[in-house]
Amino acid sequence: MTIHVLQLICPSGYYGAERWVNALLSVEAHPAIEQHVAITDEPGSSDEVLTRSPLPQSRQHRIPMTSKFDLRAISRLVKLIRHHQIDIIHTHGYKSDILGVIAAKIAGIQSVCTPHGFENAQDWRLQTYMWLGGKAFKGFDWVCPLSPDIMQTVLNQYQVPAQRVKLIQNGVDLREVEQALQQVSAPAADRPFTIGYIGQLISRKNIKDTIQAFAAFQRQCPQAELLLIGDGDERTELQAMATELGVAAQVRFLGFRDDRLQLLAQFDCFVMTSSLEGIPRCLMEAMAANVCVTAFNIPGVDSLIVHEETGLLANFGDVAGLEALWTRLYQQPALKAELARRGKAFVYQQFSAQAMAESYNQLYLSMQSQPQQAQESL
Repeated sequence: MTIHVLQLICPSGYYGAERWVNALLSVEAHPAIEQHVAITDEPGSSDEVLTRSPLPQSRQHRIPMTSKFDLRAISRLVKLIRHHQIDIIHTHGYKSDILGVIAAKIAGIQSVCTPHGFENAQDWRLQTYMWLGGKAFKGFDWVCPLSPDIMQTVLNQYQVPAQRVKLIQNGVDLREVEQALQQVSAPAADRPFTIGYIGQLISRKNIKDTIQAFAAFQRQCPQAELLLIGDGDERTELQAMATELGVAAQVRFLGFRDDRLQLLAQFDCFVMTSSLEGIPRCLMEAMAANVCVTAFNIPGVDSLIVHEETGLLANFGDVAGLEALWTRLYQQPALKAELARRGKAFVYQQFSAQAMAESYNQLYLSMQSQPQQAQESL
């Protein structure tokens, strides 16, 4: 018997959670499991999850929504579930958790959700989604956080029963990184020292501290440059900040890039100054690409970076400390190379998409051999 699993996400771009879904789907399929993927097709959404999906188009689906709050999406999702005989729905993100768990209850199928992280947002709409998403956790058969810190939040803050929580560590598609590296030519000897970041330009990513640290570093290393790959609602403000600090010419805002992994491989070091993370996929990709990583020391990041072993850490908010880490790497290229080597080895040993997919496959198989266990109402 084949188990039909539907991955559901409400994408706003092609960031960590979206890449996570395709990393999971990129692994060779289990013979007893048929994967499908669906997105909400709504104003302002991105369909890159589908355009980049390894699945055949017959297993790629869109849920039409005329607005971001179109509740008719639930009935459309139920219809999709029944038409394709879906056995398990697996959701990713606040909105997809809410839509998915309600549809699963109506359709009478089992459900899994993977919390990819939580926001420290001030926007009331996002806070409402977070609150509703937290309520939805209790309706799932399994909640599978991708890091120990997210698991503790699920258990302690959202009070999900421990017997329905299973930690399955984040994984990165190493083949995608390897293919990108094959397309990268040797860097020019006279190229600038390049610090880079890939991800959203939003509040919790705290890019302001990155730019402030870079402005100080650039005074010591005038040929340095900072590449910011991605976009978000803080971009205009960040560009103004770079201008005010006199580094507008050296801080390059590249927006979304299809060649992000090829660009990543040319960084001298990667930077992350977030205030809140799960286990950051972009950080894992940087390590897999043999790039030395630097970051503020926060939960989630510390699952990947062991200071002086797999990268370098500064205390959260310590802009001068971050700038000092870059100075060390600039002055000690051998240290930079050794940290990059150790970081790559660590990711390959601990965080492959293959291992992650195998864990989920075992969960799906066990779910279909056992009765549904999520009995609490929403």
